[in-house]
Amino acid sequence: MRLLYLTPLLLLVVVLAGCSAAPAAAPTASPVAPPQTRNLPADIDVAKAESLRGQPDVVMLDVRTPEEYAQGHIPGVVLIPLDQVPNRLAEIPKDKTVIVTCHSGNRSNQAAQLLRQKGYDNIHNMLGGIVAWEKAGYPVEK
Repeated sequence: MRLLYLTPLLLLVVVLAGCSAAPAAAPTASPVAPPQTRNLPADIDVAKAESLRGQPDVVMLDVRTPEEYAQGHIPGVVLIPLDQVPNRLAEIPKDKTVIVTCHSGNRSNQAAQLLRQKGYDNIHNMLGGIVAWEKAGYPVEK
């Protein structure tokens, strides 16, 4: 008879213990772009590029020739000449915002289009290239 009263009580304890267990950890979501890099247009001006430069989730890519780069470049920019981009895709991160620049914006636009065709979805062309960058008075290294 005593077992008859204990069985429902034990069942209740087991059910309540299961309900009070800590919930399983939620699956981690893919990284979300910071507010400054969300919904950027395909083409950005030099002021926007300068405001994003140096952030850990932003890479600036210069697609000019090594000779042009040596004459002056944006501090921290990565040099991969346009003709080498298709063979060096592994060096261009897909999980970061990539701002592509060149002399005036033409080659960087070509590179941005190529990268989008290769599956990159956070690629932005810097309008006006290094010419517009220098004209705006932003820093240049030699």
